[in-house]
Amino acid sequence: MHASHDNSIKFFAGSASIYLAEKIVKNYGAELGKTSVLYFSDGEFQPSFDETVRGRHVFIIQSTFAPSDNLLELLLMIDAARRASAYKIVAVIPYFGFARQDRKDKPRVSIGAKLIADLLHASGVSRVMTMDLHADQIQGFFNVPVDHVYASSLFVPYIKSLDIKDLVIASPDMGGTKRANAYSRFLQAPMVICHKTREKANEVGEMTVIGDVKGKNIVIVDDMIDTAGTITKAADMMIGKGAKSVRALATHPVLSGPAYERIEKSLISEVIVTDSIPLKVESPKIKVISIAELFADVINKVYNYQSISKTFIV
Repeated sequence: MHASHDNSIKFFAGSASIYLAEKIVKNYGAELGKTSVLYFSDGEFQPSFDETVRGRHVFIIQSTFAPSDNLLELLLMIDAARRASAYKIVAVIPYFGFARQDRKDKPRVSIGAKLIADLLHASGVSRVMTMDLHADQIQGFFNVPVDHVYASSLFVPYIKSLDIKDLVIASPDMGGTKRANAYSRFLQAPMVICHKTREKANEVGEMTVIGDVKGKNIVIVDDMIDTAGTITKAADMMIGKGAKSVRALATHPVLSGPAYERIEKSLISEVIVTDSIPLKVESPKIKVISIAELFADVINKVYNYQSISKTFIV
């Protein structure tokens, strides 16, 4: 008797990303697999698959935004799938947490992103899918294939559809110039750079703008918005320097602390984000573009051994 290899595909979601996983699998034309989580009274938890995964391609969808339980749940699910004899285990992590810790920028700190990559590898992941990493080189922290998707393939068409006159792309800091430059190339618009000094994490000190914003409609491009201090300060400063309007594009709406309040109070007219992280509150200024169709397409191509480079605008 020879064993036949059943490579059929199954999708599962971590607790924090069920809202997104449901949309991805619907676009794929499949259904979400059944899982459950047993919680102990001290906060320990044990996820389990409530259907067979033996010999299957298993896709586990979970963004690893705070709390760290989301990361731990993903690791435990990967381990459970491996021990249940899944054929391949793909972690679909639209927002990869700890990505800001991609280097030692001061003495005696962790390189958190590398540690997370090692933990995913140790748990038995076969490949990782993610979107708009804080730094491209994080892909090199993994010893398994990484499919790195760019939200620009959704954002660029949206900005084009607005048909903005006198458009200028802005980078909120020196680190984001490469990303902003790619947008300015695709949208054939000039670019300006904000220069800021940080007194400490999440707090912006002084800020200036390099380039001309007078009479222009600005679009600030970033990978994430956390406390919204930088983009709101940049927007107000640019309007002060004669800009007609300021919008912001950011893939991951971390939006912690005073972020929502700052956006409401600022002179920014629109913040465009994806649903890689769920919004805590609805806001008339925040527009969400779903990544569900994009990820369904990438999953389909990867599963069928097709190229995904068409999804890379930047």
